[in-house]
Amino acid sequence: MTIETNIVHPDTTIRALMATIEAAPVKLCVLVDDTGRLLRTVVDGDIRRALLAGASLESPASTLPAQDTVYRPADTPRPDLIAALIENPSISAIVLVDADHRPTGLIARNKALSGILLSPPHLGQSESAYVRKAFDDNWIAPAGPNLNAFEVALRGASGRAHTLAVSSGTAALHLALRVLGVGAGDPVYVSDLTFAATVQPVLYQNARPVLIDSEPKSWNMSPAALERRLEKDAAAGCLPKALIVVHLYGQSADMGAILALSERYGVPVIEDAAESLGASYGNRPSGAHGLLSAYSFNGNKIITTSGGGALVSDRGDLIERARMLSTQGRDPAEHYQHSHVAYNYRMSNVLAGIGLGQLELLADRVARRREIFETYKAGLGDIPGLSFQDEPGGSQGNRWLSVISLDPDQIARHPYQLLRELRHEGIESRPAWKPMHMQPICAGCVFEPHSATEVVSSRLFLQSLCLPSGTTLSDDQQQRIIACVRNFTKG
Repeated sequence: MTIETNIVHPDTTIRALMATIEAAPVKLCVLVDDTGRLLRTVVDGDIRRALLAGASLESPASTLPAQDTVYRPADTPRPDLIAALIENPSISAIVLVDADHRPTGLIARNKALSGILLSPPHLGQSESAYVRKAFDDNWIAPAGPNLNAFEVALRGASGRAHTLAVSSGTAALHLALRVLGVGAGDPVYVSDLTFAATVQPVLYQNARPVLIDSEPKSWNMSPAALERRLEKDAAAGCLPKALIVVHLYGQSADMGAILALSERYGVPVIEDAAESLGASYGNRPSGAHGLLSAYSFNGNKIITTSGGGALVSDRGDLIERARMLSTQGRDPAEHYQHSHVAYNYRMSNVLAGIGLGQLELLADRVARRREIFETYKAGLGDIPGLSFQDEPGGSQGNRWLSVISLDPDQIARHPYQLLRELRHEGIESRPAWKPMHMQPICAGCVFEPHSATEVVSSRLFLQSLCLPSGTTLSDDQQQRIIACVRNFTKG
């Protein structure tokens, strides 16, 4: 930050100091001598104390009591500056000086340590034009040019021949189960380490979730656990009606192994790609592998329509049936006739306009999230006991969220303690998803662990924390987060 508006000299009066503080972006004065060398800083508290001690408004700055000034060389690495502010809560600003001790800039605490959200929306320039067009053309309902164009654009992003834009990723998963005929009592395999939205549609259908543990590398569905469960259920004659595999935090599951098993046993695969739009597996987009796939465009996702989702497939008949079910299931008749229990799940033309503008930026958003992840890895990867979610060969995650795991054998403090310390510094973080087998809504559900001796999902839940990963995150803000985590791991 520039410093010219903060510079004052020894003969500057206290009255003028007050005016300078009032007008300056950073609320302090930087006092220099006749050669421009730094003498000290002056804040409101210094002036109050001087006036209480008998100084007048016309007293010069040179009469103020002596004070230690916090300064650093101008070439001090940014992480060190952020760390200095974090470690010294009383510092309002750091003055940067050149080799001759002349001030060159300011690092203001309130600017450097402003609030940081986990994954806020990031809008571009074109979204408002599409939304304005919806208003100008009076296409406000869940139909219209934006909605049609958005579904066409999604074909390219998803690598799918058919797409349906709906009100949420949860709605998309629900429709997928409906078109596959999943009903009461039917077993449905589901990734255990996921958000509740993955399993809720299974419960809507009164079906039975069967929870499959994670594997330790990508944290996604364990092919070993899946194979073991399929063998057991095939022998018992109760194979699942469908399998929902989640691509966790934007990292694809091992779809090669999972699809091979699903084909061997004849089980259709639904990809919960809510978090993984823009990722890839085997040179195809994440969500282009199963029979059906669901995306989410919630406000915290890599692109957003405020609220929304999509169901995609290469089977046009499945998408057309889902389309009918998403619009109250009206029969093809001149009058209103309904032969199916159905839903009001369509996306609006207004929100689809936001999605059109956001899709134009998808590649940039993925590149930035991956850059953020690599910066965390470079800044924290040398800490013993701190690790990250792996990216297996043949895949590329979108790094929707960057998540760290803390090994309790090497880091004595719990991730929730880090969460609270980050919150105290105005930084939002979140625990890893609580596995479904630990959730009350799944009490009594069958759970298949990764191995006879290891449950991976609960370990990851207890040891992991999601760090801010939004594409609006500035370099300074990320260095501040890194400094906080490093400071925490020293304790």
